[in-house]
Amino acid sequence: MSAPPGWLRGESPGLTLARRTLALVAICAVLLPLADLRIVAADPWTELGRMALGLVWPAWHALESPFSAIALTISVALWGTFLGAVLGFPLALIFHRSRLVRGFCAFVRAIHELFWALLFLQVFGLSAVTALAALATPYAGIFAKVYAEILELTPRAPRDALPEGTGRVSRFLYAELPLVWGRLASYTRYRFECGLRASVLLGFVGLPTLGFYLESAFREGRFGEAGALLWLFYGLIATLHWWGHRRLLPLLMVGALFWLGPWPEVDGALLWRFVSQDLWPAPLLAGDITGMGTWLASIPDLAPAIVNTLLLALMGTVGSLVFALLLWPLASRHFAGAGVGGRLQRGVGRLALVMLRSTPELMLAFVFLLLLGPSLLPAWLALSLHNGALIAFLVARHADGLNLGMPGLPASGRYAYELLPRLYPNLLALICYRAEVILRETALLGMLGIATLGFYIDSSFEYLMFDQALFLLLITAGLNMLVDAISRRFRPRDVPLDEPCA
Repeated sequence: MSAPPGWLRGESPGLTLARRTLALVAICAVLLPLADLRIVAADPWTELGRMALGLVWPAWHALESPFSAIALTISVALWGTFLGAVLGFPLALIFHRSRLVRGFCAFVRAIHELFWALLFLQVFGLSAVTALAALATPYAGIFAKVYAEILELTPRAPRDALPEGTGRVSRFLYAELPLVWGRLASYTRYRFECGLRASVLLGFVGLPTLGFYLESAFREGRFGEAGALLWLFYGLIATLHWWGHRRLLPLLMVGALFWLGPWPEVDGALLWRFVSQDLWPAPLLAGDITGMGTWLASIPDLAPAIVNTLLLALMGTVGSLVFALLLWPLASRHFAGAGVGGRLQRGVGRLALVMLRSTPELMLAFVFLLLLGPSLLPAWLALSLHNGALIAFLVARHADGLNLGMPGLPASGRYAYELLPRLYPNLLALICYRAEVILRETALLGMLGIATLGFYIDSSFEYLMFDQALFLLLITAGLNMLVDAISRRFRPRDVPLDEPCA
């Protein structure tokens, strides 16, 4: 029998959370010497100055018809999110009743959208079908999980008050769904914002979204153009609540269909061959056990890549915790001064957090890679900054809803004695929710040449070794499911989250 939680042994909840955090940080500190954190670039400060200048003075005149890239980015995100929600909602209704459904959802969401895109790219080419399938497949698993958790929290009293003999469907439609509709809609809007970031990233595999032009501009040193494209993307995220209003969604969805075409002609024979033959080892299809041994021996030594993937995920999780603790006061009303200066300070802090949380980890890692050279350091910084800013933004919003009980304390006292003890359970829960996402991103960063599992997955697709790519994807999904199970046991229970982070 497992040991009871700390609070059942007479230990305070705060002490239990502190011990969990210290254990996580200690493990990271012990393993940190194993990580390759070298700075390889000869003169990173000069390059950083050029990038900063491009962000401050964007070259708007260098952009060639950016509207089409923006329209495609929105269209893919909109329809990918919609299809994911449509597929995920029925799965959510049976999520907690079927282990098979839970396993399937865990598997599809454990593989990053870009890896799904590489898979669908082999059949549908550089088309909207590839982009939509790459988003809708993992999003279906994510929606199923989060929708199921929301539905599970539905109060039972209205359902029990219905007349005896009321059908299950009627109970759900009239006594359950209205109570959680707001939370379901709120999470769907949040996932659409995530879909915008994912749609940008699809440009890294050749789809002409904003990410395609961003990568080209950064890689070729056209930082003024890259700055203009980044500001366009930040503006897109910042104004989402205006142009993405629910009353405009039907019009947007109809208009998006015009930007998703033309639709590819799929060769059924080619599709069947890819699914039934190309994805599977030839010895397995032939039933050749000896040949399978030879095939497995041809797989590169994955131990270093697995170690790097898990180590980087751990470092990214601890780094996100540290950055969240440091950054959330920047956007909180409790630390802003009075008057115009205080509002300006808080506005700048919120803008910085929004920019960091809106920039995908792959894009941040790509920029840091250009600055610092190939090592785990660019990936660590990217994961920590993006996820730390996301969590800091949510924690600051939570803090603004709290009233101070000890007025007159200095800023350090408000932080350490008044607010942090009340906010920390929520912060740690958010960190644990993000651990699964951080591992997905860690594997993905291998596409930039960083020595994680994603490096070998990308190489397998590049050399058309689809059976090896599938094998590596299965390993990645297995690791992700393991980390998800560990984080569920680690995170605080019964902690309400401001915004789901799955």
